[in-house]
Amino acid sequence: MEILRYTAFSTDPDGGNPAGVVLDARGLDDAEMLAAAAEVGYSETAFVTERHQGDGWGFDVRYFSPKAEVAFCGHATVAAAVALADCLTGPGELLFRTRSGDVPVRVGAGEATLTSVDPRVDGLPEADVAEALRLLDWQPGDLDPALPPRIAYAGARHLVLAARTRERLADLAYDFDGLAAYMTQRDLTTLQLVWREDAHTFHVRDPFPIGGVVEDPATGAAAAAFGAYLRELGAVAPAAVLTLYQGADLGRPGVLRVELRDGDRRVRVTGAAVRMR
Repeated sequence: MEILRYTAFSTDPDGGNPAGVVLDARGLDDAEMLAAAAEVGYSETAFVTERHQGDGWGFDVRYFSPKAEVAFCGHATVAAAVALADCLTGPGELLFRTRSGDVPVRVGAGEATLTSVDPRVDGLPEADVAEALRLLDWQPGDLDPALPPRIAYAGARHLVLAARTRERLADLAYDFDGLAAYMTQRDLTTLQLVWREDAHTFHVRDPFPIGGVVEDPATGAAAAAFGAYLRELGAVAPAAVLTLYQGADLGRPGVLRVELRDGDRRVRVTGAAVRMR
């Protein structure tokens, strides 16, 4: 198989979040896709397992981390869409059929916008919050009281925890095995750790131990879930555009744009992607 390497949410090959992309994975079984993702070593690799061409282009897409399949991955969606536009379809409207549902993607020159599946936001017991804080080595006073802990979903489940200060967000050292077990028990893909700079600007980090990596440098699925979370809380207007900065603490800065539309529950996430040489 040919494995392309793209980075998403950056125009710099040294920024953003790298993803493997296999544009023709027809005939590969689960074990072969998992082995390929492990060999690539990025947080996710996207595999295009079927192509459909009628009124437009449609693709069955599956996502694997080095350790397991992931139902949906935002940064690998952006990377795969730009790779498809570069190699096959050209710019336009695509439809990705994923394990989480259908995800429309609009792709242009070096940029793609995904539209999430229908999101939801759920509470969680105080004991679960306390355990997450213990594993992160955070204190209850480290949390921003205006942005309470929630589990947010827009194709994958993420625990949202908001830090009171940028310094707290920057100092990330956690119990890798303990947090992996905690997340597995609760069907979480990442923790979405955030700090609010202003009403529409956030800095984020995403521990991803269940995927076999300490941290995801730029996380489109979590960004979509976070947009739904803010709307559910009434923390932003029904129509809003948010800017999320991620990866700077890892030396791989990226930018994610999240759009909420009044009257439309689905969340749009936009980012650049570029091929890595």
